[in-house]
Amino acid sequence: MCSVLSTIFALAKHSMIMASGLFKSSITKKFWMALTGIFLISFLVVHCAINATIFFGDGGKTFNLWAHFMGTNIIVRTMEIGLFAGLILHIVDGLMLYFQNRAARPVKYAYEKPSASSKWYSRSMALLGTLLLLFLILHMYHFWLKTRVTGLTIEHPEMLIGTRMYEDLFGEMMFVFSHLWVVIVYVLGCISLFWHLLHGFKSAFQSLGFNYSKYKNAIAFAGDAFSVIIPAVFAAMPIAMYIWGLANK
Repeated sequence: MCSVLSTIFALAKHSMIMASGLFKSSITKKFWMALTGIFLISFLVVHCAINATIFFGDGGKTFNLWAHFMGTNIIVRTMEIGLFAGLILHIVDGLMLYFQNRAARPVKYAYEKPSASSKWYSRSMALLGTLLLLFLILHMYHFWLKTRVTGLTIEHPEMLIGTRMYEDLFGEMMFVFSHLWVVIVYVLGCISLFWHLLHGFKSAFQSLGFNYSKYKNAIAFAGDAFSVIIPAVFAAMPIAMYIWGLANK
C-alpha cells in the first residue's frame, strides 16, 4: 500500500508542477475542474451500474463476468489511463484553486460571517475532496491493486461460470466487507461523496456555462437526485455484504 501511496503522490506532485504553467487564471482552473468533474461523474454512473449487479442474487456470477470484461478489454484498460489522468488533474486543479484563494486573502478577518447563500459543503470542497482521496486510496488497495497487480487474497480466487473459470472478485468483496471497520469507512466515504457531489454537480455545469434559467431547475434537480442515489447505492453494497456474511456464518 505504501508503494501505491508514494506513486500517487509522486504523480500528483509532478502534475502540479506541470499544471502550474498551464492553468494561469482561476477561470481556466474552474473550467478544467468542471470538465474533469463531468468526466468523473460519468465514470461513477458506469461503476455504480456494474457494481449494483451484486444484488442480482446469482452469487456474484453477473458481477464477476462484468469485472472480467472490465479487467481484460483493451479499450477499457486504455480508458483507465484517461481515468487516472482525469482524476489526478481534478485533484490537482482543486488544490491549486484552494491555495490560490487562500493566497488571495492571507490574513483572515477577525470574524467571518458565511454568506447566507453559501452552504458549508460548498465552502469545504477541499476538505471533502481530501477525504475522498484517502478513501479512494483505500479502495484501490482493496480491489484495483489486487485485481491488476498482486492477485486476490481469498483462499479460492476463482469461480466456475458455465465452462470457464473467472476471477472471483465478488468473493474478495465478501471478504473485505466482512470487517465492520471497513464497512464503516466505506459508508463514511459515501457520505463525503454525497456532500461533494451536492455542490460539485451543479457547480460543474455552471462553470461550463449551463447556468441559464431555462436549465437551472433541471440541473439542480438532477444534481440533487444524482448526489443521493449514487452514494446511497455505493453505501448499500458494503452494508449488504456485511449482513450477508453474518447470515452465512
